[in-house]
Amino acid sequence: MAKFIYRMQSILDIKTKMEEQAKMEFAAAKMRLDEEEEKLQVLQDRKAAYEERGRTLRKDSLKVPEIIENRDAIAMMEEFIEIQKGCVESAERQLEEARLKLQNAMQESKTQEKLKEKAFEEFVHEENAREAKEIDELTSYTHGRKA
Repeated sequence: MAKFIYRMQSILDIKTKMEEQAKMEFAAAKMRLDEEEEKLQVLQDRKAAYEERGRTLRKDSLKVPEIIENRDAIAMMEEFIEIQKGCVESAERQLEEARLKLQNAMQESKTQEKLKEKAFEEFVHEENAREAKEIDELTSYTHGRKA
């Protein structure tokens, strides 16, 4: 049986490499999103701690400078949280772009795989037909010699 050679193997290899690269980009975007969400959570926890501290300051004693400082810290945390929310949204957009790129790369790679499978099936069919023809010729020759 002859050896099967897929004539577009280089294209398939390129598509596979592009898919792997897109997977890595997607993973990097996911990690960045996770980091940004973690930073946001830290800021929200810090703000909650400042708010709790503010409640205890108002309850226990009236230290006006500490209360004002606490209020300013809470306001600053709110600003940081808004900025961080923008970073999270940006990371989400990048993740979505990476997901779409990965989806497209996977689709192209699968298309090339299907084309390779079809080419192999056609090769096998042609090879079987060739072998059947050779067997028929051999049988005809052998039968012809006996007669």
